[in-house]
Amino acid sequence: MDFRVGFGYDVHRLAEGRPLMIGGVHIPHHSGSLGHSDGDVLIHAICDALLGAANLRDIGFHFSDQEAAYKDIDSRLLLEYVVAMLADNGFAIGNIDATVALQKPRLSEFIPQMQKTLAAAANISADRISIKASTTEQMGFEGREEGLSAYVVALVFKK
Repeated sequence: MDFRVGFGYDVHRLAEGRPLMIGGVHIPHHSGSLGHSDGDVLIHAICDALLGAANLRDIGFHFSDQEAAYKDIDSRLLLEYVVAMLADNGFAIGNIDATVALQKPRLSEFIPQMQKTLAAAANISADRISIKASTTEQMGFEGREEGLSAYVVALVFKK
């Protein structure tokens, strides 16, 4: 079988008054991701990992931040589009393993809902999506609460 691994990384600045969307779930917090879309750092990193595994370029190539059509778009729609692109190219998702780095808020209580939400958008079972959250021990931009980042590894296979 033709297995392929992709890696995705994304980062967004935090800004007062913006909603904080992570993994398709609204996380109550005074600051949210600053971005052209809804700023969902986890979904963006997942999209890049999947696209990279299938050698289909990157999220910026397919969803330019210069396009008005993607302004404030729900990133779950971007993930659905990426999954359709994979299928059109003969790929299926094996699994997704992700880590989100931010100091606050704590994400552990939201992870099961993120898994369900992402599984629905990716058309896979929730047990194929692992999400971990990590503080950076108050170091770096995440630790200073200036932004957040996500790291993702995805396995895809040719059907």
